[in-house]
Amino acid sequence: MEGAAVWDVLEWTKGVSSSSSHGLAEFLLEGEEVLVQGHGVVLVNTDQAGTLSITNFRILFLSEVSRDIIKLGTIALTTIERFSKLVIKTSSVPRQFDKASSRRLLQVVGKDLRIIVFGFRPRTKQRRAVFDALSRYTKPARLWDMFTLTCGPSKFSNSNPKSRLIDEYLRLLRSGSFSTSCEEIDDRLLHASKLCWRISSVNSEYSLCPTYPSSLIVPTSISDEEIQQASSFRARGRFPVISWCHPGTGVVLARSSQPMIGLMMNMRSNMDEKLVAALCMQTNGKGPRRKLYIADARPRKNALANSAMGGGSESSSHYFQSEVVFFGIDNIHAMRESLARLRDYLDTYGTTSSDGMSSFLRNGGWTWGGGNLSSMSASVSTLGDSGWLSHVQSVLAGSAWIAARVAMESASVLVHCSDGWDRTTQLVSLACLLLDPYYRTFNGFQALVEKDWLAFGHPFSDRLGIPTVSGISSTNSELSRQSSTGSISRTSSVGGSSHSQSSNNSSPIFLQWVDCVSQLLRVYPRAFEFSSAFLVDFLDCVLSCRFGNFLCNSEQERQQFGIDESCGCIWMYLAHMRTAEGSAHAHYNVFYDPSKHDGPLLPPAAALAPTLWPQFHLRWACPSEAQAGELESRVRFMRTKYAEMAKAKDMADMNVKELRCSVENLAAELQKEKLLCTSAVATLRRVYKENIAIKKAIESLGCKVHLSGNVSHLMDTGNLVPETTAGFTSPLKDNLLDGEELSEKDDLCVSIVAMDENLVSSSPISSVCESLCPYRTREGCRWPDARCAKFGSQFVGLKANFDAFDRLSIRDCYFGLE
Repeated sequence: MEGAAVWDVLEWTKGVSSSSSHGLAEFLLEGEEVLVQGHGVVLVNTDQAGTLSITNFRILFLSEVSRDIIKLGTIALTTIERFSKLVIKTSSVPRQFDKASSRRLLQVVGKDLRIIVFGFRPRTKQRRAVFDALSRYTKPARLWDMFTLTCGPSKFSNSNPKSRLIDEYLRLLRSGSFSTSCEEIDDRLLHASKLCWRISSVNSEYSLCPTYPSSLIVPTSISDEEIQQASSFRARGRFPVISWCHPGTGVVLARSSQPMIGLMMNMRSNMDEKLVAALCMQTNGKGPRRKLYIADARPRKNALANSAMGGGSESSSHYFQSEVVFFGIDNIHAMRESLARLRDYLDTYGTTSSDGMSSFLRNGGWTWGGGNLSSMSASVSTLGDSGWLSHVQSVLAGSAWIAARVAMESASVLVHCSDGWDRTTQLVSLACLLLDPYYRTFNGFQALVEKDWLAFGHPFSDRLGIPTVSGISSTNSELSRQSSTGSISRTSSVGGSSHSQSSNNSSPIFLQWVDCVSQLLRVYPRAFEFSSAFLVDFLDCVLSCRFGNFLCNSEQERQQFGIDESCGCIWMYLAHMRTAEGSAHAHYNVFYDPSKHDGPLLPPAAALAPTLWPQFHLRWACPSEAQAGELESRVRFMRTKYAEMAKAKDMADMNVKELRCSVENLAAELQKEKLLCTSAVATLRRVYKENIAIKKAIESLGCKVHLSGNVSHLMDTGNLVPETTAGFTSPLKDNLLDGEELSEKDDLCVSIVAMDENLVSSSPISSVCESLCPYRTREGCRWPDARCAKFGSQFVGLKANFDAFDRLSIRDCYFGLE
């Protein structure tokens, strides 16, 4: 999908035709209600006037001209990070603001890198009404007040995620697929326990570790009692568990939280050391142990600083045949500040800057430091020193290093940070994506997110800044930024706090991970079934909180409060979007070729230099630059046309085949008709000759033949085949009764009379017949077979209805040949 058109496919931003009414019924989702409306509002970013509506789900901005949704001004309430009232300083009003100097402004900052400014007419109190509505609904005090829990049942129902997790575990252990039957589950788990790894239900009641899932993969050699002892040595009870195992070599990718080694860094746990050692055992239980890498995602100094609070990092001398490696990835606060700087930089220099001024790009120049924005984004220094790309590169490099150790050295890796749910999840899930081709498909990507992010307790409520099950909002957003131009100042804001940044637990950790996935998709375009457009839509759905999958902080909380049963499912919604168009949908990667990358992806260091993700980072600030997927769209268009042409060709071939069969059948019928015609003409000639002979014979006897009936056309020479009728004259055409018109239903009749009636009347036999025979009349003898009437011919006075004869059931065999 391309640029700002990304939200075209999302239900809540679909526009309608300009013929629609001024009401909002056609724009609203099921369960969505309008709370406040403002008319004559101006979107300062693009200088467009429209109607701004606050619903219980989003800000909806409609153009007053076309009555279409303006996507830049339409944003889900949970995607809003903060908002504030602004006033314009008259001392530094730029020329572009002369007409708008009296406007009341409202700035909305989004978590998706948007900074929107709305202008309201003075003395209308519309801005106050909109501000109050946003204050009430963008940060609900309770989880139950969120739109996804108040809109009613969703048609995108959610199946049990716990069963899907078991299904993924069994796939990893190659023990078959999950079934809903408890007996079959127990049988499969028993079979899986015979391997080197087993599925344990030690945390089935979430009493051992509230942030872990109810089912875990652990070494078979470690009992549940030993696991309970080892869990107390790790922060928040997040002991080492297996996230992925290699199907061939048996090496594993494990995760945990930091060990609690204490201030003196001398605390140890025999059970924890035994559990970690079991991670690098051979699959068959024989042979030397594998090497174990312990990957600490934090900078070394941060790990040492955590020892003051009882944490720290492992010592390689305490864990047999192990090596501790630090990746130096910064914490959640550094990521949040980095993304904020990137957002400000893009807004300042973008074509839709929120200050309403013509930026460098809008002043006529489209280049940025010698190249367009997409190509220049590889240079971190040109992005306002935001550091975002440096952080992305650190995560990519760490994940690639982990994948290389597992794939190339057949070594097991244990990954952790402080609590094991932010940087740890990023590294483990990204390494799984590199190692396992299944995770690069739609179904596999869902399984990966549900396993490593949802089941293993990434605190989405805290990181997204939405209410938790305790009913307290998890974030206090920072104060809105000052404009770099100095022309706009803040009067009041919501979401702001005078506390330090450390009190804010929101952070774009998951957004950063999806950004890393998009970087791998750029490097390996043939390795992923899904496209960059899918990632954008997926991320928008997560930030909007329209579905319940990413609510709460753990599997326990979602299960306890029935979130999965009460809310719609994001995966069902995205799958529904793809159903209509099939493989032609924008979510499908047109370059995907699973045969090219059916193994692990091991990118070299040079390939890990990240760039801005145009479809996501630039779609609001620079829509024209966000067309990085233009080639993909053109390929998809060409493939669609090719598929249509191929289908048309198949249809044409089928039609040609049917026509050929029809022509062959017609040719056979024509040949048959020709044979029948030839036979009929031969019969006609024979009959004609016989008729001529009979006529001549009758005329030679002194009689005249009269024909009646509408059949002369059958013998008309004009209706016969020319080559068969040369010199042919119908014997019937000139012998119809004078002036008599016969219908098609008339039969053919033949009458034979004497040619010389005088001869008949003057014959002595005639006078005798007249006196003696009752059949003798003035017209002639009515009984030609009478022996007394043979004066000329025995056929005189014969009248025969030959058509009536033809209808009689008389067989030819009744008459012998003479």
